[in-house]
Amino acid sequence: MSVIIALGVIVSQFISNVPFVALFLPVLSHAGASTVGMMALAAGSTIAGNMLILGAASNVIIIQGAEREGETLTFARFARVGVPLTIAQAVVYAVWLSFVPA
Repeated sequence: MSVIIALGVIVSQFISNVPFVALFLPVLSHAGASTVGMMALAAGSTIAGNMLILGAASNVIIIQGAEREGETLTFARFARVGVPLTIAQAVVYAVWLSFVPA
């Protein structure tokens, strides 16, 4: 389950999370993944948007808004908050999903 969450987070940095889930869900299903495994995929791909600026289109909109207000949010500055936040969320999801019946 933790591997599926991590896979969702990592792959969703390179391709949009919705197409990734749409493509990978049949693979999980064919491999016999439980509902919990599919929930792990959804969780990982969703929280991936928090990790880096390019993780979600809304991040770019926020960056542009901040720049209009005179605040600069660099890739590194965003990542300093986004990476630990995403890791913490992944841990919380993994723990929570471990209590969900398969």
